[in-house]
Order: sequence, then structure tokens, then C-alpha cells
Amino acid sequence: MSEHYFSEAPSGEFTPREIEVTLAGAPRSVLTAGGVFSPEHLDRGTEILLRTIAAFSDEFDGGEDQAPLLDLGCGWGPIALSAALTHPRREVWAVDVNERSRDLTRTNAERLGLENVRVAAPDEVPETLRFSEIHSNPPIRVGKEVLHGMLRLWLPRLVVGGEAYLVVAKHLGADSLQRWIAAEFDELEVGRIARDKGFHVIEAVRERE
Repeated sequence: MSEHYFSEAPSGEFTPREIEVTLAGAPRSVLTAGGVFSPEHLDRGTEILLRTIAAFSDEFDGGEDQAPLLDLGCGWGPIALSAALTHPRREVWAVDVNERSRDLTRTNAERLGLENVRVAAPDEVPETLRFSEIHSNPPIRVGKEVLHGMLRLWLPRLVVGGEAYLVVAKHLGADSLQRWIAAEFDELEVGRIARDKGFHVIEAVRERE
């Protein structure tokens, strides 16, 4: 694969830039850089995902005893940062293969004073760790084989009653991905809970072990 935001070690000089975005209902100053997903702004798909999660997820913060929340493919961190701001007592894991993305997410969490964000490469996440929620704007353009491998690895790590929220552009296969998840995981109840500006938000709820 050529240079891509899904690369483990992007080439090119690491030159952070500051942008202002709205996260958890307020403007926030964050750092981004080339070699990561959507470095210029909060992309539309992620914006729609965050708005949908805010509307559908529970407002109650279950606290430290609740299973952690996972941002899968964190980029510079908007999903993880938003979750950590909204649920300051919950542990939020931000996972990405891209080391530059991890560095930026870690820096942005520090800038925002968030102590509940854990940034990690996929193989650094304890195998026994389970999640109450998975939030993701998955890297569709890496191809079905890689994408399906990611979902086979992480969706089974939802606790019973846990929920995954994925945002996918319709023209990039949102409907087919929804059908694949439903066919692949018998333990998940899968449906589309939002459709906005060409993006679909897929919800998958784990009903049983």
C-alpha cells in the first residue's frame, strides 16, 4: 500500500498544526498533522457519528466500574477526546496502527487535561480487556480484507449489552458492511440508526455471549 493514513509509520516531516474544532459541545484547540486522517478539520462522517452517539447513547456516566470505551482507528483523536470529555470517569482507549495518530491523540488529551484516555497500538491492548462501547469511523479504503479483519478482532470484545457505532459513507458500501456484520456475528443485533449527508451510522448491540 502506498503512503496512507493507515500506515504504521507515515513518511514526511512531522509538522503539527493547530486547528479549532467542536467536541462535546464546545470549541477545542487541538493539534493535527499530515499523514493522519482528515488533518485539516473534523471530517463530516465523524461529525455525524458524534452527533448520533450524543443522541442515542445513555447520558448516565456509569463511572469507573463500567467497562471501557474504545475508539477504533482514533486518528488525531476526535472520537476518543469527545468520549472522554463527555464521560470523565470512564476509561477511554484510543487505538490506531498509525504511530503519528497515537502521538497526536496523546498530546491532545494532555492539552485538554484528560487523564482517562489510554492511547495504544492494537497489539498493546490487553487481550482480556472488554468494552462497553466501540465508536469508529473505520478506514473503509484499506479494503474489505483488512476492514473485516479489524472488525473480527474487535467487535467480539464487546460485553453483553455493549454497543458499537460505526459511520460509513453510503457510496463506500455502508449497506453491504451492515449486511456483512449481521451475517458474520450471530450474537450482534445490527441496524442503521441514522442517515445524514450520504453517511450511515450502523449500530451493533451484543445480545449474548
